Amino acid sequence: MRKLKILLVDDDLRNSMLLKRFLEEEDYRVTYANNGKEAWELFQPLKPDLVLLDINMPEMDGFQVARKIREKDKSVIIFFLTDRTEISDRLKGFSLKGNDYIPKPFYPEELIAKIRERLGDLDDNENNYRYQLGYIIFDYSLCMIELNSISQKMSVRQADILKILADNINSVVDRNYILDKIWGCDSYSNSLSLNVQITYLRKMLKIDRTLFISSIKKRGYILKVIKATP
Repeated sequence: MRKLKILLVDDDLRNSMLLKRFLEEEDYRVTYANNGKEAWELFQPLKPDLVLLDINMPEMDGFQVARKIREKDKSVIIFFLTDRTEISDRLKGFSLKGNDYIPKPFYPEELIAKIRERLGDLDDNENNYRYQLGYIIFDYSLCMIELNSISQKMSVRQADILKILADNINSVVDRNYILDKIWGCDSYSNSLSLNVQITYLRKMLKIDRTLFISSIKKRGYILKVIKATP
């Protein structure tokens, strides 16, 4: 079972390190950022399950970070942890699709209870990260494909791309959508990188003749599963 990932964002270093240690003792994988700009830079490659977000921070405040996150990811869980307790701040937090607004100071045990309640569904539904693709088992959380008890590892980026295609099996996925989801923009260098990763994935999937990735001109890619012939 994979460790659930938390991005902790707060410019209070001392208390953040205490909270980070507390969360890690509960078996969460915690990454720390001490300002909003750093948090945003970490968010896209990290792909956390939960963001714990202070509001009053240098570089970029918590509301700005939440807005940018929601532009990219509608499903990641966001908790605001802050000493700003005015109702206007609370309403703003929820208007930005924050999942909870927790005033400081708080009991760590209470925070853990809230986290367990929210992340429990992710933990319980771990099988959502396993795909049956033709004869291959694709385990997204382990970045691995398996056929006849023989496994093959892949990079995180390759797993991210394959997951997008697997979520849209036998349907065309727009190339720009993949670039935006994985790299954040559709620059020339990122486009070349996508070509390379697709080539690697095609080589990996050759172990199953019923499964292949097709290019659709001027559109994108499709992961096809065909019925095996006797």
